[in-house]
Formats: sequence, C-alpha cells, structure tokens
Amino acid sequence: MTEALLLSLKLSALTTLVLIFLSLPIAYLLSFTRFPLKGLVEAILLSPILLPPTVLGFYLIYLFSPQLPTGRFIELVFGKSLLFSFEGLLVASLIYSLPFGIFPIRDAFQSLPKRYLEIAYVFGYLKLEAFFKVILPNSWGGILTAGALVFAHTMGEFGVVLMVGGNIPGETRTLSIYIYDEVQALNYSQAHLASLVLLGVSFLSLSVVFLMRKRWVG
Repeated sequence: MTEALLLSLKLSALTTLVLIFLSLPIAYLLSFTRFPLKGLVEAILLSPILLPPTVLGFYLIYLFSPQLPTGRFIELVFGKSLLFSFEGLLVASLIYSLPFGIFPIRDAFQSLPKRYLEIAYVFGYLKLEAFFKVILPNSWGGILTAGALVFAHTMGEFGVVLMVGGNIPGETRTLSIYIYDEVQALNYSQAHLASLVLLGVSFLSLSVVFLMRKRWVG
C-alpha cells in the first residue's frame, strides 16, 4: 500500500504544480481578452468534467497509439510510448483535472475590481507588470482553491488512470487502483485501510489549503 500511496502523492503533486502554471495564462486569456468562439473554447476546457472517465481514457489511448501520427510524434518527443507509463498518467491527469485548475483561477481574476487595473495602468504599469503586481497578489484565494481541487481530484482518479496506465506496481498502480485490487481479491481489511488513508490524505490536503486561503484572503 505504501508504494501505491507514494505514487499517488507524486502524481497529485506534479499534476497540481504543472496545471497551476498552465492554468494561469489560460485563465488570464479567458478573463481579460475577447476572441471569436470564446464560449466554445470554455466549453471544450470544461468537457473533462462531463465526459465519463472511461470515454476520456479511451480517446487518450487512441491518441497515444503508435499506429497514429500523434502517437508516433509522442514517441519521438518522449523517446517512448506514453501508454502504461507514469508520464502517460501525468498527461492524462492534467487533461482530466484541467477544469479544476482553470476555472477557479478564472473566477478569481474576473472578480478583481476593474479599478485596480485602471489605477495600475494610470501609474504606467505594462500588462505583464500589472499581472504580477496586481492580479496575482489579489487572486491567491482562487489559485489555492484550484490547487486543492486538482490535488484531491487527482488523488481519487481511477477510470482514466486504469485505462491509460494499466496496473503496474511502482509505475502506474495508484492507491485507488490498489483499493480496487484488494476488493477484487476480497481482502476487505486492506481495502478499508487504504480507503481511510486516501480519504484522510484528500481531507488533509483540502483543509491545509483552505486554511492557507483563509489567511491570504483574510
């Protein structure tokens, strides 16, 4: 169980870190720019919430397949197929948790009073300066909320992880898959223990981040 727990923690931490950095520019574009089909783009970014995990997992397997140009390009970049690998799990987790990273940050950006930016521009701030000196410092609540949601969501992933990564101990066997295996083996005591650990880690991560959020936003 320890091996599966550590793998889940590693996957969740990396997914959270990468997705927050990816979400910041996307959330900024959605909040402060106008472009054609913006509503369609937002719907596409939100779609991982609506798609069943098995459907998303199936299409990721299809895209990662070496028989397709996308799969061959991935092999060229990474030097191997992403199927049944930790790197594949990370890519799948980034896509699956994408809405939980982008939309809390977007909402935080949009809730920023317009006069803050107007004052910044009056004082001669460039857009990049305004982003780092005005927008980010006043959006920590949304950023921390996004981090908490992404981390907890990734910890509990099952369908996408199982389809893309399989069940390889030490490589793709996360704690949620470990629980499934123990239930299949009728080893309910270990399944119960692992479930309590997963519940505890998810609850602890949410509690810590929301306490931090309360401190930042006052």
